[in-house]
Amino acid sequence: MKKVYPSAAAALQGIVRDGQLLAVGGFGLCGIPEALIAALRDSGVKDLTVISNNAGVDGFGLGMLLETRQIRKMISSYVGENKEFERQYLNHELELEFTPQGTLAERLRAGGAGIPAFYTRTGVGTIVAEGKELRDFDGYTYVMERALMPEVSLVKAWKADESGNLVFRRTARNFNPAAAMAGRITVAEVEEIVETGSIDPDAVHLPGIYVHRIVLNEHPEKRIEKRTITEKKGA
Repeated sequence: MKKVYPSAAAALQGIVRDGQLLAVGGFGLCGIPEALIAALRDSGVKDLTVISNNAGVDGFGLGMLLETRQIRKMISSYVGENKEFERQYLNHELELEFTPQGTLAERLRAGGAGIPAFYTRTGVGTIVAEGKELRDFDGYTYVMERALMPEVSLVKAWKADESGNLVFRRTARNFNPAAAMAGRITVAEVEEIVETGSIDPDAVHLPGIYVHRIVLNEHPEKRIEKRTITEKKGA
């Protein structure tokens, strides 16, 4: 099965639709599938529920989809860098399922492993546990969390072979592998595509069985989320 597509728009054709549950990899702006997010915006699909560690920043990453009002609900763990996110949420224009970061990662991992739910102590006694099943184990109370199984996952990797085996680079190996494993259909945006067999099997971070479509983006912007500079005396 041919997995390489000529463009991000082509890679999304026929698999995205209104009202869908999607997962998007990345942490802040690190390791986000920039071209796929832009193609998702241009597709015009709306009423999306998006699983992502955060919602990008104003005007970039998932922030673009917030500006065009294509996202109805976010399932996230951090929302502090996006003013448009804040404005929509406080004005009851956007739903939010706030999920602790480790729990979010485990919900995706469980989805990819076919585990429907699990118990965790994280969030017990807070709003995170409201409306969820509680159960005691060995003298401690745990909250049940359901796995996340998105219809489509959009992820970013550094390199892929034509069979979809992925290699992530440095901190871009964040939520991307878990999001890719959880998706029923996973589309990977990569900076380099090589022939099958060119990647040392020991160097593969995610097997191609989890990846259904690949698109090349050789020169992503890789925008810095927040630049900080330390002034040196005498400089």
